[in-house]
Parts: sequence; C-alpha cells; structure tokens
Amino acid sequence: MAHRRRTKIIATLGPATDAPGMLSRILEAGVDVVRLNMSHGQAEDQLRRAEELRQTAAALGVEVGILADLQGPKIRIERFAAGPVELKPGDPFVLDCAADAPPGTAHRVGVSYKRLHQDARPGDTLLLDDGMLSLKVERIDGLAIHCQVLIGGKLSDRKGINRLGGGLSVDALSDKDRRDIELAARMGADYLAVSFARSAADMNQARALLRGAGSSAALVAKIERAEALDNLAEIIDASEAVLVARGDLGVEIGYAELPGLQKRIIRETLSRHKVVITATQMLQSMVESPIPTRAEVLDVANAVIDGTDAVMLSQETAAGRHPDQAVAAMRDICTAAERQFQGSESSLPAPTEIHRIDQAIAMAAMALANRTGVRAIVALTESGATAQWLSRFRSPIPIYAMSRSQPSRQRMALFRDVYPVAFDPPREGGAAHAARLAVELLFAQGRLVAGDRVVVTTGDHTGLLGGTNTLKLLRVGSQGTPEGMSEL
Repeated sequence: MAHRRRTKIIATLGPATDAPGMLSRILEAGVDVVRLNMSHGQAEDQLRRAEELRQTAAALGVEVGILADLQGPKIRIERFAAGPVELKPGDPFVLDCAADAPPGTAHRVGVSYKRLHQDARPGDTLLLDDGMLSLKVERIDGLAIHCQVLIGGKLSDRKGINRLGGGLSVDALSDKDRRDIELAARMGADYLAVSFARSAADMNQARALLRGAGSSAALVAKIERAEALDNLAEIIDASEAVLVARGDLGVEIGYAELPGLQKRIIRETLSRHKVVITATQMLQSMVESPIPTRAEVLDVANAVIDGTDAVMLSQETAAGRHPDQAVAAMRDICTAAERQFQGSESSLPAPTEIHRIDQAIAMAAMALANRTGVRAIVALTESGATAQWLSRFRSPIPIYAMSRSQPSRQRMALFRDVYPVAFDPPREGGAAHAARLAVELLFAQGRLVAGDRVVVTTGDHTGLLGGTNTLKLLRVGSQGTPEGMSEL
C-alpha cells in the first residue's frame, strides 16, 4: 500500500479561508484540525467559522477537530497619537503604566499591563514586537519605566512586550480569556489552548472554567514563557496536549536556544505519553510565496522526525495568499519525511508502570503488531483513550479508531498514526460481532484487502467507556470477513 501521512496538520482559519470554496480546498489538501485564534475577530466570526467547518467536513465525509486558542495575557504597548514612531539606538524611551496614560509619542507610550513597573528591574532587557526592537531598563520612577533604546526601528500600535528571560507575573487568564472559554464551549471546540501557561495551576484553573461552561474539550498547554520550562513536567501532566509556541518562547529565551528546547519539549511530552504540536512560522514565506523555502522544508521535516504529533500553520492559512498550497506543501513535507525515516517498530519506550487495562492492551497490541507483519490495528473505542495509548508507541502501522462518538472522532483527529472512522455497531451480538463488522467496513472502504493481518482491540461490552480489555489477531478473508488465525 502507498504511504499514508501519519503526522497531523493544524490550519488556522481567518479572512483568507473565508474566501468561497477555500475551506473545502484546505480540508481536501489534508487539514486534520482547524485553529480558531481568539486573539482576532469577533465572537460571531468564530461561531460562524466553527459552524461552516462542521458543515463542510460533514459534506466531505472527513473527521476534523476544532482547536480554540485563547489570546492569553499578551502584554502590549498602547496606541500612538499620530501613527507609528521611529526609535533610534541610544534614545530614551518611557513605558507608562498609568491607567490614564495619554496616547503615545516618539518618547513615551502606555502599556496594557499596569503592574509592569513592579516586575521590571534596572538592567532588564524588554523586547518589543517579537524581539524586533529592544529596550534596556535604566530606572523606575513611580509608574514610569525609563529605558534606553538598544535596537531601534519602527514601532506601531499594540505591539507585544516580553522580558528577556521571562518572569512577568501577569495572570494566566485574562477577563477576555474567561469569556472566550464560554465561547469555546458554545462552539463545541474539541481542544482549548491555554496561552502563556506557567504551571499546572494555570491549566487546572482553565479546566475548571471549561467544565463549568459545560465543555469536555481537551486542554492544550502552550509553552511560550521561560518560566514554563522550569515547570514543564507538571504542565504536561495537567494537560492533554502541549504546543511548542516558538514565537514568544523564542523572544524570551533567545532564538539560539530555541532548537534544542523544541527537541526537549517534544521528547519530554512524548515520554509522558501526551500529544505534542509544533507551531509558529513553519512555512512563513508562504504567506506570500506559493512555495516554501528550503530552510522551512527542513524545519517541518525535523519536527516530524523528532516525533511531533502535529505541525501547525498560522498566518500562512489565516491571512496568506495561498492557504491551500501551504497545506499541500505541509502535507508533502510530512509524508516525505515519514517515508525516509520510517522504522519497523515503535520508537518510544514502553511505560515503566501500567495503571489502566486499556493501556496494557495497547502496549500488548503494538508489541504483537510489530512482530507479526500486521497491516493495521483496529481499535474499537468509545472515548478514544485506547487509540491515544496506541499512538504513543510511534509505530508505522496505521491505527483505525472506530467510534460511534463524533466528539471522540474529532478529538482523535489530532493523534499521530490514528485515523478516526465512524462506526456504530449494534449493542447486541457482543464484542466478536462488533469486531467482524469493523473489519468488514474497513474492507468495504478499501482500507484493508484480503489476506491482511489485523490486530483488533475491543471490550467485552460495546459502548462502555474505558472498557477495552481484549485483543485479537485476525486475517481478512476474501470477502472481507475476518478469520481466526491458526498460524502466523
């Protein structure tokens, strides 16, 4: 069989994907999950895009998840009185934390974070506009932070502020984030991304608000603060997924440190059996160009080879000139990287401790599949937990996750190696009957052919959450009906 892409693609929706027919084209090009960036647009825009996504995915017959991405407490300068200003190296410049700070000038501007003067210290380096400009703090006088321009340039309204090395004490969730959590629940988001997470407490707070809003969405921790690196293990454990947010993280820690930290975060997340996403400027040139640079191709491929579950497009699809071509390029790069570095067995060590039956079944299924020439693993799953455990072992064997639950299928769209399939077996007939019907469905869809060996994981009772406790090794018969195997 031809190689099937294993790494998942996330694409950000925006004005560019609102163009007639573009949403269908990016889904057909290979998008598995769409991102709705709560930093931009009105609530009505986000609800409309979510509804259009559901309708388009249903029309195309594909399972696509929705990731709602909170803005987070982004610290920004305020607006200027007469448009952008030019800062020159050596010039003085003041950041004004007063609530009634006047519109900015070439010498002074207000800031959105009114406690910045309490966090900043003389000698600190403050980075503006994703590090394009930098200021050295010289002294703090009441609510005014007096700085000297180190790296100058044009500075316009609402650009971000970071402190080199991190350490700003702003709360993880803003008032806007709290409103947007309720919005994510209304739209039926499958994942909620928490920006600037610093600790497990930040993730737990977001989870409580999300559950209070009536949503069962999974949580994604965005690693983009320097202090998050000190608490990485606890943040991973408190989340369902982790996103390597290379923009603000690169600003806070310095770009030279970023490649090694990206690998560390991916490795640590996978070792703790959670989902990991790599993001930010992966194909940035394709905002304008119809083809990526060679450096971008290598960047995406490197993340794939490191084992990331998903790679993400941001401005490339939200506001770029070629959203569908950006997705197609991402798809082709992922597929080629996987084909060049496809191993025959799992690339991750087995967990040292097993606490759940479905985890043990997944481990046994993968060990059996890797040693018996199996074509596919068929996981009958209600919640998707078994499929997630299977995907953690990073084997080239495809995992067909069969579920009657649409939310579960949409959530599983993010798991590397997992292909969700709608499957609603009759509740009577037992597990063996359900397994037979599942294999026959995959045969009818052309995903399996006669003679294929498959491992099927299931439970004694279909439709029971967390009930996976059985695995079977079967061969696909000439008419698609599975047969028990008396020999390997």
